[in-house]
Amino acid sequence: MSTLRGIVSLLLLTLTTLLWGLPLLAMTLVKLVTPGHRLRLAVLRVLNAIALNWIGLNLWWMRRWLRPQLEIEVPEGLSRRQGWLVLSNHRSWTDIFVLFFALHRRIPMPRFFLKRQLIWIPIVGLAWWALEFPFMRRMTAAQRARHPHLARRDQEATERMCQRAREMPIAIFNFVEGTRFTPAKHDAQASPYHHLLRPRAGGVAQVLGLLGDQLAGILDVTLHYDNPDPTFWGYLCGREGRIVMRARRLPVEAWMPGSDYQDNPGDKERFHAWINALWHQKDERLSRL
Repeated sequence: MSTLRGIVSLLLLTLTTLLWGLPLLAMTLVKLVTPGHRLRLAVLRVLNAIALNWIGLNLWWMRRWLRPQLEIEVPEGLSRRQGWLVLSNHRSWTDIFVLFFALHRRIPMPRFFLKRQLIWIPIVGLAWWALEFPFMRRMTAAQRARHPHLARRDQEATERMCQRAREMPIAIFNFVEGTRFTPAKHDAQASPYHHLLRPRAGGVAQVLGLLGDQLAGILDVTLHYDNPDPTFWGYLCGREGRIVMRARRLPVEAWMPGSDYQDNPGDKERFHAWINALWHQKDERLSRL
């Protein structure tokens, strides 16, 4: 029965993607030929509205068909008219929909940092490109040292997103570990945390340095699954069990805007200390859960 539920869920997800993907693709073509910055910005607002409707329709059928066991806590005072930085641990593709359940239309249209390979997903990859999601290369420190021009392209993608955020409010979502948690990855990293991988500070630092003065705050999200090995397929089959999402609001500290993570060793050390302390607190919360 759960497998049949999963097949139906995949069919519904495909249908909603086609339903909203086709007008989104049409508006993408319009955006490509639209002259002038202001007009392209207006087209992007239409694309955002289409994407929000796609998300909303998926949440509607998931609530009624999958009935996920969600325990969600979010802070008061969220606004769609202000920018936010959302930081979260990462367990499964299901995380994205849990965040949508909690934050959809409470904060602006989200932007995720995505792996470059995801741009090749039919319809969805082009939609992410049209919506100006930043596509990033997954590189080790050694690879960045050997190919600094590629690392610079990632920085430029973040800069473009931050520049857009100065023109219209967006919510920047960052899975700070850079990949989904597994015990094998945890052991390979020799992670100092019980339930988390090591956080990566670079993207967070760049966003806060460039855009910190424009953000209403930072949302620190902790995700916990009762299932020790959660998968998106298990979620679509309705057998994922209880999922807990806790979000708390943090201020953008005075030293963050204008900081230079790349070229100032003091700023780099400060960001590492800040995010490591944040991750220790998150690890303690996960232990209690």
